[in-house]
Amino acid sequence: MQLAELLKDWPCTVKGGSIRVEVLGIEDYAQGVKKGDLFVIRKGKNSDGLKYIDIAIENGAVGVVIEDEKLLDSLKLSVPVIWVPNSLKFMSFAAAKLNHFPADAMQIIAITGTNGKTTVSHFIGQLLHALHKNVIVIGTNGIYINGMEVKLDYENLTTLQPKHLHKILKIAINRGVQYAVLEASSMGLAKHRLDDCSIDVGVFLNLAEDHIEDHGSYEKYKSAKQLLSSLSSQLVLNGDDSFCRTVGLQAKKKKAYFGLGNRVDYQLQMLAEGQNITTCCLQSNKGQKVFTVPFVGDHHLQNTIAAISTVSELGFPIEAICDAVEKLYLPKGRLEEVKNDLGLSIYIDYAHTEAALRAVLQTLKKTVKGDLITVFSCGGDRDKHKRKKMGAVASRYANLIYLTMDNPRSEDPEVINEQIASGFTPNQQYEVILDRAKAIETAIRSAKEGDTILIAGKGHEKTQTIGTKQYEFSDFECVRLILEQIAIDSVE
Repeated sequence: MQLAELLKDWPCTVKGGSIRVEVLGIEDYAQGVKKGDLFVIRKGKNSDGLKYIDIAIENGAVGVVIEDEKLLDSLKLSVPVIWVPNSLKFMSFAAAKLNHFPADAMQIIAITGTNGKTTVSHFIGQLLHALHKNVIVIGTNGIYINGMEVKLDYENLTTLQPKHLHKILKIAINRGVQYAVLEASSMGLAKHRLDDCSIDVGVFLNLAEDHIEDHGSYEKYKSAKQLLSSLSSQLVLNGDDSFCRTVGLQAKKKKAYFGLGNRVDYQLQMLAEGQNITTCCLQSNKGQKVFTVPFVGDHHLQNTIAAISTVSELGFPIEAICDAVEKLYLPKGRLEEVKNDLGLSIYIDYAHTEAALRAVLQTLKKTVKGDLITVFSCGGDRDKHKRKKMGAVASRYANLIYLTMDNPRSEDPEVINEQIASGFTPNQQYEVILDRAKAIETAIRSAKEGDTILIAGKGHEKTQTIGTKQYEFSDFECVRLILEQIAIDSVE
């Protein structure tokens, strides 16, 4: 596509070079620029794209996009300099246009919420696939088409950057995909990553304090989440959550509410709870149905009714949806059990907020036979205010806690754990073992038959960030190796 064609619907000023040059892509990482790309100068937390113009042009950039109008006169380059009012918005538009607006050819469902985005997105994907539709799910855990993980080259973010997202949607269309389910993070929304996605249904799950330091305040965090409402043609909202109710009251568009309480369009009532299943009754204006959910715990029921409501609003019959619910399974790293021969119940979960940790511990407390043991910490350079609260939640439910390292980044992990422990009750049993592998091993080796161990905070992640370095680390792999060694020790 010629630069002139790309820019004709966008406010901009161009100086130098030729507007007839062919543009093949858009890139804000100079080292990633390929021949035919536009290079977008952005100022990040740690670096300024202005320093890397020469590298971008050497790599084949055919134009440079700027947001600072003063640079129009000072930059003397061999390629066009393009000023736009907002570079993030332009990146979204340009990525979509260069890929021929692939979202227009699909049904797009975007999900936001402090907790549950990954689980609900996968539930929706599983239901749609069970209803004989091809669906792509894109989010924290990766990219899945019809439940199978697809390995593509992209930056692993909860909400992908437009330069990757629209290419992936185009690939999906070529594979016959009709529905795309996206996780809409607060940062992704604030950075305009979904601005040109033609979102058909925006799903609001909940809101709790998180990412406050990233956004600057709780109010700005809420405002970022709320952006999904303006981007969506219709809304599906959690009627049990006050923030979601407020979003619905302010939105002048089609909407439906779901929940476990009253005053909702889709209500899920628990009739009976077993060891690992819950018998429920769905009440809605589109029908009612008694069926079994293959999970226990209110948070799983909330996630299930969110998915049912969304798929129903897409036009599918309630009877068929509820039949498919009985075969739902959790995505990787979400209360995932690691089978063993030690008589222990070992679970790995991504819970890294107060609400998520509470929900998981409440669920496990219902079935625990012995002690409930928790291994966790909090991430560094993130939301310090939640650490004491998470400590209080863990202390309320766990008999024994091992404080370790999550992703401490630039912070001292001992200080992080001190802040967590300040929320413990005076008699709480706990031990600090900074080496995460050692903490997990100690928890498993010291547990007795019938105990339940929760390893929380990292879930599906396969790396650990300590300082500025990233190391390979998987809770699943760590547990597997420990169980193997215990088996070898018992034979010897």
